Amino acid sequence: MAAPDLRRVESVHDEFNELDEEYKKLQSLHATYLEKIKAVKALQDQCTGLISKQRYRMKKIAESLSTQVELTESELKRKTAILDEIAEKKQQFRSMEEFLPHKNGVYLNIILGQVNVSLLSKADRLNYKQNYENFKLVLNIITFILSCILLVAPFKFRMIDAAYHFLFVWYYCTLTIREHILKVNGSKIKGWWMLHHFITTLAAGIFLVWPEGASYWSFRSQFVIFCTYLSVVQVVMFYYQSGILYRLRALGLRNDMDITLEGFHSWMFRGFSFLLPFLFFGYTFQFYNSYTLYKLWLTPECTEWQVPFLSAIFLLLGSGNTWTTLLVVKNRYLSKFSDFFARNQYRLDVTKTKDI
Repeated sequence: MAAPDLRRVESVHDEFNELDEEYKKLQSLHATYLEKIKAVKALQDQCTGLISKQRYRMKKIAESLSTQVELTESELKRKTAILDEIAEKKQQFRSMEEFLPHKNGVYLNIILGQVNVSLLSKADRLNYKQNYENFKLVLNIITFILSCILLVAPFKFRMIDAAYHFLFVWYYCTLTIREHILKVNGSKIKGWWMLHHFITTLAAGIFLVWPEGASYWSFRSQFVIFCTYLSVVQVVMFYYQSGILYRLRALGLRNDMDITLEGFHSWMFRGFSFLLPFLFFGYTFQFYNSYTLYKLWLTPECTEWQVPFLSAIFLLLGSGNTWTTLLVVKNRYLSKFSDFFARNQYRLDVTKTKDI
């Protein structure tokens, strides 16, 4: 039997002692870390409480200043200065709250409970936003590939279609959760485009439970073509919106947490003539889907409740998308016209002054 290598044992023993010293340092560092967490939580609560107290007292001051009483000129100037300072401080409060924990909305409370989803680091928020954008891009590319396969495949199985529809259910459910987390962390997502994802999730769920039959197979090809077109448009919109947002953020005109979304937005007017025809063709396709399903519902062979429901949903989506986009375009042009008339009025006033 070979004799033990004492030098090797001593070397391992020394290495273990060194490792043990590092472990003790780790324990001390971790204890400090836990103390810092408690201190940060206490500071967060303190800041939140003070902001609430400041807001309440400023509200009372503003209410007292709004009473109809006769004021001297100096008092009126002082009142105006106080109200301006209150408005400025409210804006500063919003900036402070970006780095404080936020309460979840109703939707996140239902889905996640009281879990804190606030990302307090700017780098973490930007990283989460980038992950959201990449998630949408990758899923739209996958959807496009699957749609093309379903269109050209010589076989048709309802189970494969069910997996395809389930992908949409999972995608839009995940998208709504991610968007609400982004909203908690400062992203300004609101209006029709958030409701749009909830309605689309409902539509995907109805497609998933639509039983196999003559009505399903008669509409299936049209729906897959629609999904293929939608995937292409969303990928084009992603690159288009990403480029515009990058330029606007660099100029300081948009928030870093602004994201790409379906549909048309006021900040997208540079090169909008290229994008709008694709969008309106997609909205027309939604109306056509609604009409096709409605005609299908009128046939005596159709007995599935999914058909009229999906017809109504496509009509709602098409109407909402068209109305919202037209409203954005209208408001943008009204704004441009008002700026144009204001500039011309200014030039006219300057000319009259020079003549005088």
